Amino acid sequence: MRQDAYDTLVGVRRRAGRSAPRPADPRPLRRRGRLPLAAVAALFTVAQLVLVRPGLGLGWDETVYVSQVGDHAPAAFFSAPRARGVALLVAPVASWTSSTVLLRVYLAALSGLGLYLALRAWRELLPARVLTLAGALFATLWVTLFYGPQAMPNLWVAYGALAATACFLRARADGDDRAALCGLGVSAALMAWMRPTDAVWATVPLFVLAVVRRPRRPMPVLVLAGGLAAGAVEWVVEAYAAYGGLGRRLADASRIQGGLGWNLAFDDQLRGLAGRTLCRPCAGPLPAVGVTAWWYALPLLAALGTVVAVRARRGTAVLTPVACAATVAAPYLLMIGYAAPRFLLPAYALLALPVAVAVLRLVSAGSGGWRTGVARALVVAGLLGHLAVQLAVLDSVVERSAAGRRGWARTAAALHGLGVRAPCLLTGREAIPVAYYAGCASAQVGGHNENSTAGEIVAAAARMPVAALTAPGAPPPGFAHGWAVHRYEGVWVWVARG
Repeated sequence: MRQDAYDTLVGVRRRAGRSAPRPADPRPLRRRGRLPLAAVAALFTVAQLVLVRPGLGLGWDETVYVSQVGDHAPAAFFSAPRARGVALLVAPVASWTSSTVLLRVYLAALSGLGLYLALRAWRELLPARVLTLAGALFATLWVTLFYGPQAMPNLWVAYGALAATACFLRARADGDDRAALCGLGVSAALMAWMRPTDAVWATVPLFVLAVVRRPRRPMPVLVLAGGLAAGAVEWVVEAYAAYGGLGRRLADASRIQGGLGWNLAFDDQLRGLAGRTLCRPCAGPLPAVGVTAWWYALPLLAALGTVVAVRARRGTAVLTPVACAATVAAPYLLMIGYAAPRFLLPAYALLALPVAVAVLRLVSAGSGGWRTGVARALVVAGLLGHLAVQLAVLDSVVERSAAGRRGWARTAAALHGLGVRAPCLLTGREAIPVAYYAGCASAQVGGHNENSTAGEIVAAAARMPVAALTAPGAPPPGFAHGWAVHRYEGVWVWVARG
């Protein structure tokens, strides 16, 4: 039986020119609509625990966030671009245990719940099957699976952007929808709590929409602005307390990111799709087309889904997330000189909605004959191939990440064998993550994490064990000349005498 573009979007099957009657009580349908979303969220959590594995050690940035609230190691230097949202997110676990397994399980469960709530916010705007497919498409990206159980901010910005967009549209349509207004404030605060600058970029289209259409209904835009302010207030206060003011903190954040300016980073992001969690500097050949094909298809499918929605008179519900995806991705595609796949997680989450509309339209195209069967077979084959690529890339990312983190753990064990135990201080190459694993403080005299001087490090060596880490064969820092050197595979350790 054929379904046209409108039916594909709203999920209503027509027969003989008449719409199917609505049930007297819509609650059973709503409950049935929530079950597929809950199933996707649950499978997302299980997939993280199986494929990423709870035993994966903490990454570089994770050690910075976790050290702010845990007692395993002194708090690492908190550079200007970072926000405290992740540290507070992990505090319920990290504040009383250093178990990485417990932290991973907690974050996996929490990210599954976040996916469910973010999708459920759209239940009044798009049909359940569109939301279910959108959730499945987003949840099976390797970058989503990898960062689900990680103590990192980008996935939570994605959830906040997805939910805030839905709640804003619902609040505009119904000024009495208190749940939408509450969800809008909380979602906006979550984004700003995690990454204030991303929160601003993600909500630009919402503010524009509020001004252009229905300006006499101010409550949604006031709640949106209030939520952003509530989430960012700590970051702003900290800017004046510890970074020399808001302007100075923003300038330092730009400098650490290489200086924001016109810079096309599309090729950098393509290189990152092969599993490079941080592409800086980003050089080398582009990955195979099979790895990046989904990225080329993404804008085409989003455009098709938008056309279908406009024809079905649901244009606002799809055009708005597309606009928000464009603005939140813009700085990472046009303004920085390096790439990390996690930067685009908010854009992927928002674009999953029009892509799901497009996919459902493709499988319902035709009159039910062989053309429909061929279209469905091609779409299914494409989705299965896409899933296979994502899982293969995820496996390689997990293995490389695990190897690097095992290397930090081995270096920490070697330091303990040399007598460098807490209280202690590390400086030099990869000092921040190694210091966390060893239970030491870290200090740097240069670079993005500069927080000390050579004199302060030498003075610290008089009262605690201090070590400098360098690449094999590299000379020690000037203040470490004369320190005892211990050579290990992958790192040389220079330990202060006395």
